Amino acid sequence: MAALTQEQIAIIKSTVPIIREHGIAVTTTFYANMLAAHPELKNLFSLRNQQTGAQQAALANSVLAAATNIDRLGAIAGAVDKIAHKHASLSVRPEHYPIVGEHLIGAFAQVLGAAFTPDIKEAWTEQLYAEAGWQGWRRFTIADRADEAQGVTSFYLEPSDGGALPAFLPGQYVSLRIAIPELGGLFQNRQFSLSLAPHQSARQYRVTVKKETHAAAYTVDELAAGKVAGLVSQLLHERYRPGDEVQLSPPHGDFAFRAAETPSTAPVVLLSAGVGVTPLLSILDAILGSASQAARPVVWIHGARHSGAVAFGKHIREAAAKHGNLTAKIFLKTVRDGDAEGREYDYEGRVDLDALEADGLLPLGDASAEYYICGPEEWMVQTRAQLQGKGVSLEKQHLELFRTGSV
Repeated sequence: MAALTQEQIAIIKSTVPIIREHGIAVTTTFYANMLAAHPELKNLFSLRNQQTGAQQAALANSVLAAATNIDRLGAIAGAVDKIAHKHASLSVRPEHYPIVGEHLIGAFAQVLGAAFTPDIKEAWTEQLYAEAGWQGWRRFTIADRADEAQGVTSFYLEPSDGGALPAFLPGQYVSLRIAIPELGGLFQNRQFSLSLAPHQSARQYRVTVKKETHAAAYTVDELAAGKVAGLVSQLLHERYRPGDEVQLSPPHGDFAFRAAETPSTAPVVLLSAGVGVTPLLSILDAILGSASQAARPVVWIHGARHSGAVAFGKHIREAAAKHGNLTAKIFLKTVRDGDAEGREYDYEGRVDLDALEADGLLPLGDASAEYYICGPEEWMVQTRAQLQGKGVSLEKQHLELFRTGSV
């Protein structure tokens, strides 16, 4: 596909006000038309995100960002990279992009009518048709499952064909998909961080899953409409046992620790809340398991509702006792009878960066320090803003987000 002309770039930029006003209507029409014409593509999309409108909003925001920055696409390179990882993990193939282009252009025409002029159509057609690569799905057998905390279970997964495992970077995720019998075998997917270090995964991957809560019973119509939250997590807990099979993508994700890109003495701060512990555990164990990283200071900060909800708490305490470069602190929102300070917890309440700073536990004076943050979205955004207020640049902060769209 030829590069856009300056005239086409100007045309696309001129559509920004239109997209800002009508973007959701366009993307809602797009998904309805595309999935009606290609029902097999429903296997790639979350029913829940379609029902809540998150998928439509994410695409509208992406189209708006592309139009706004069409003459300086480097400004949205990070967001594009995240989308590329997600698409690859879901087995989006090169032949899918012309389908997307056809129906998105069609949705523009349907919603905007005569305002969608031939010149606008030509400019957007040039921009939308692209290519991408992919590696495919693979069957994995559940070798074991283990409870890590209240409502949190690890699933140990081995290739069903006995083959080798693709390499990954600590912090990356896999897409896991299962068939929904009630919906005729329709696949639903969810991304899960690999919760072990690369050197620990010679034969197995491990994903650690929090059981979502929803109504005890739901109808097939509610299921098909995407009204059941946390469906894949719920079904993994309820229906999948050792010996059962799931399908996985190769590892993907830009939330990853790359040891070679930072000095071996640069501090790493790992901040997590709830099940956000999982990718950070991979990063922690990768650092502690590498002789070349022995001089790197690591600060592990984790927040949980109560001591029973701390996943891998014993593992972290033992690691801190064994490795002099690791400092580990746990915050509990509720301290229960029998909890001992210094054993089950170090601070009472939510994760408090001011308290950590006062105790000299944050390397705020070291400009080389890297901060990795994973947990509920609102908490991550607040933590990022607090760290920025303490002088930590955004470039040194890394956030993991699995919902459709970006922070």
